Amino acid sequence: MSRRLADLMDRVRQRYVRTMQESGQREPYITAHRVCQQMLNLSPLALAELIAEDPKLLSARAGELVEDPAEIENPSIGVIVTSNICAAALEGLLAVAVNREWLQIDSDDRILVDAWELDNIPEVKSVDYSDVAPPDLSQRQNSQLSVLFNAAEKAYLKQLGEAPHDAYQLALQVSSDYVVFAPDDLAPLIQENPLLLGLRADELVDEDMFEGDPPAGLIISAHLTEMLLQQLLELAQEQGALPLDSAGQLILPESDEDAPTLH
Repeated sequence: MSRRLADLMDRVRQRYVRTMQESGQREPYITAHRVCQQMLNLSPLALAELIAEDPKLLSARAGELVEDPAEIENPSIGVIVTSNICAAALEGLLAVAVNREWLQIDSDDRILVDAWELDNIPEVKSVDYSDVAPPDLSQRQNSQLSVLFNAAEKAYLKQLGEAPHDAYQLALQVSSDYVVFAPDDLAPLIQENPLLLGLRADELVDEDMFEGDPPAGLIISAHLTEMLLQQLLELAQEQGALPLDSAGQLILPESDEDAPTLH
């Protein structure tokens, strides 16, 4: 855990203890839940900075942790990550409640929460992580993502010109080769462009491999792969390397095997 995240968790703990003391130690579970939601539904910029210091956060999966009804089916990257942070913080606050005897445990060390509290948890409303100004590309010609995509384009054109190739299959290969997948490599891209936190799985990731619950970082990689693929196909079209139909549209493979789904 990074220092930034550890400090944030400590501030959450302090706020919880202070709130409970001020409220006469009532509703320990609802109070813990409310404090987590208030303090950990981070803005896109704040979350991007947190991920930059702690890239392992991109290993988070939605699981059953997303509480916002509008986000459960297809949560954004930002919601997946903050839901995991909130769940970890809530677990810590409940431990504090047990230590201070605001909550009790049973013989199996399970925390006992009043049914009334569980039935009256306020509905969660997540941050819209797509609501952030995109980077000024005119001022960011040397951004890490631009450098990555430019290198891929050069490699693609070089290979396309050296020998006969299936332009579409070559685009698939190059886009997969150049897109980064490791959290440590993705984190700087997110810091540079927090808009990536608004991305969603959108059926771009093989559900069979990840049981419908891919890591947050892999969802970003899937979108970057798709974005790069489209750019390479546009280059191939400019080079006359892809067939066009009578309406001037690209003729692309239609089989499932050729679909750009990340495996």
